[in-house]
Amino acid sequence: MTLPQEISSIAEAYASDGQLFEELKRLVSYQTESATAAGRIALKAYLEDVLVPALAELGCDTELHPHWNGGTNSFLVGTRFESEELPTVLCYGHADVVGGQDDGWDDDRSPWILAADGDRWYGRGTADNKGQHLINLAALRILLKSNGHLGFNLKFLFECGEEIGSPSLDEFSSVNKDKLAADVFIASDGPRLSADSPTIFLGSRGGITFELDVNLRSGSYHSGNWGGLLRNPGTTLAAAIGTLIDGHGRILLPELLPTNIPESVQTALSNIAIPHAPGDPHIDTDWADTGLTPAERLYGWNALEVLALGSGDIGAPIHAIPGSARAILQLRFVAGTPTDTVEDTIQAHLDRHGFEMVRVRQTTFFPASRLDPANPWVEWARRSIHNTTGIQPTVLPNIGGSLPNHVFEGILGLPTLWIPHSYPGCLQHAPNEHMLASIASQGLQIACGLFYDLGQTGVNAELPLSATTA
Repeated sequence: MTLPQEISSIAEAYASDGQLFEELKRLVSYQTESATAAGRIALKAYLEDVLVPALAELGCDTELHPHWNGGTNSFLVGTRFESEELPTVLCYGHADVVGGQDDGWDDDRSPWILAADGDRWYGRGTADNKGQHLINLAALRILLKSNGHLGFNLKFLFECGEEIGSPSLDEFSSVNKDKLAADVFIASDGPRLSADSPTIFLGSRGGITFELDVNLRSGSYHSGNWGGLLRNPGTTLAAAIGTLIDGHGRILLPELLPTNIPESVQTALSNIAIPHAPGDPHIDTDWADTGLTPAERLYGWNALEVLALGSGDIGAPIHAIPGSARAILQLRFVAGTPTDTVEDTIQAHLDRHGFEMVRVRQTTFFPASRLDPANPWVEWARRSIHNTTGIQPTVLPNIGGSLPNHVFEGILGLPTLWIPHSYPGCLQHAPNEHMLASIASQGLQIACGLFYDLGQTGVNAELPLSATTA
């Protein structure tokens, strides 16, 4: 359906006359760093002063769960119920940000003061995630004020710990499964494929980080007196890694790979070209599985990366055989990869290759998940964005990075649609994080269009609605 001109004009004015900027300025001023005690105090204020009133303005009943179960994460749920006959959407955002890195910003900018420079709005959280959830809240507010109703039931979940791994989000969602039940999940986080390409992504790759340790002796021994007699831990570690992945980035252990790329995922990726923006590194065409396209390698396959590697003192080497070596590796994996026994699988593999002195220890894990690109909700969202913008959006089965999509797709069983209002160059975890005003304006139109179309959907036989709403 086509977004009514009246709603489109209201959204355009809100984005262009300074209202969006001023509202985002207030949000950025809250120093909501989830990794610090002061930040967690700011998060409490952000929930109570900003998000609870924003949800109340949408006619939502709110439930605040501070430090749920005595943990570090807090949750806020807003619910607006209009009719049992209408579909229900669950939206999501996170109130926390990474550290401000105050000294690293250009032109003496503060990460906590929103600053405009041309199309760029600088400030911590502008892209990740305050600017993005503000756009969705504003779109809902515009639609409600224009029509007097939404035309669907709304549930909005905010958490305060996404940047520290979303602790307890899975448990909270499981315990509150009925409260969070919906027909579809729509949220905004992460980047578009490129600044000029509206994007729908349907999940995220997962990640497993593990350490490889070779501790052979307590000290170092002269390489002239002992060379050829003592096992070198650096050489051993390098060779052990070489049995997992070769020197050209190809994973050698089949258990670290998915069985295939599903046909629907291949189709979705068939026309995706990885963009190159100024400052981006050039893609190495001879790296990893060269039988796959770059898009398939990034979004449809697994990657094993050496994040850190050390033995001895590289800054001041001495003529001695070191006593130990250590590496940190990470497996980025897509849905369908067996992950329950990765640590044991790698250890058994190294033992078989004579590297039993190399010990494996898994340190972090976050699951992968994605919605099948053939799901009817994907075509619904694609059509909505195209009708609003005149642009065919990019559909990605999942992003290369990670988000807690598994909670919504796996635990809550929802079709997951992520519509990002940011782009790859936004520097979201670094100094100079920014949102592009042009994307914010277009994103607001897209969000208004999606929510308007959802309100016109009603009971649509083409879309999989739950028994309670169909």
